[in-house]
Amino acid sequence: MRSSPAAGLLPLLLGLRLLLGGGAAAQYSSDLCNWKGSGLTHESHKKDVEQVYLRCSEGSIEWMYPTGALIVNLRPNTSPASYKHLTVCIKPFKDSAGANIYLEKTGELKLLVRDGDRSPSKVYCFGYDQGGLFIEATPQQDISRKITGFQYELMSKGMASDLHTGSAPCRPCSDTEVLLAVCTSDFVIRGSIQDVTNEAEEQESVIHVGVNKLYRQKSKVFQLTGESGNWRGRIKTLLECGVKPGDGDFLFTGRMHFGEARLGCAPRFKDFQRMYKEAKDKGLNPCEIGPD
Repeated sequence: MRSSPAAGLLPLLLGLRLLLGGGAAAQYSSDLCNWKGSGLTHESHKKDVEQVYLRCSEGSIEWMYPTGALIVNLRPNTSPASYKHLTVCIKPFKDSAGANIYLEKTGELKLLVRDGDRSPSKVYCFGYDQGGLFIEATPQQDISRKITGFQYELMSKGMASDLHTGSAPCRPCSDTEVLLAVCTSDFVIRGSIQDVTNEAEEQESVIHVGVNKLYRQKSKVFQLTGESGNWRGRIKTLLECGVKPGDGDFLFTGRMHFGEARLGCAPRFKDFQRMYKEAKDKGLNPCEIGPD
């Protein structure tokens, strides 16, 4: 359900149309992935609506001393025809404050993140074709300590669904799902659960993993630690899944999301060996990986 534009937004949107018609100056980030700017650069006699253009699949926005409004244009380096298959996710910084964040499409606004919402680690996702990000500064007595900021990621709708909207996120994966996960995941490791810490406020569990074999990792989440030369890392999952420390090795797979490893399929390693052998004997394994 869409909300009506808030008071004060219509003049800004009308101003935006005029600015665009008159060739308004746009704000470009230095690296096309991240943008950092300040509301103090606005001229006092203007109701500025600044435009930011970013061309990466992930990055961040940091708007210090927010005044006026900001439009964030995400233009990934992919074919425009593929945009409809993309999902955008944003994760506000812990102390983000000073502005409301809206979805804007053809002048219609839908509140996405309200100024002052302190939901820890909350991630907001929407389809790329649902609109762009319109950030409006809220009236403040003192803007000197206000910074509105968030990380963003663009991903395929299927991947986003796996991360955020699974109907049964804690159910065991089928054999087919495990074999596909081995081929498509951002990380694949053989390891054991050393410890589990629960973060009740964030409704998440952190799995502390000792790595016995590293098959693949997209980011350096799993690293050598200490003089022993052991590989270790942390994987996050939902608290409701009730992960406990235990004996034996598992095959851990999953995705990177806002710099954190998120758990996907994680069968016991002996079960994965069986699945892999059966599929390979039938010529059905989707990719090659040494299961030993």
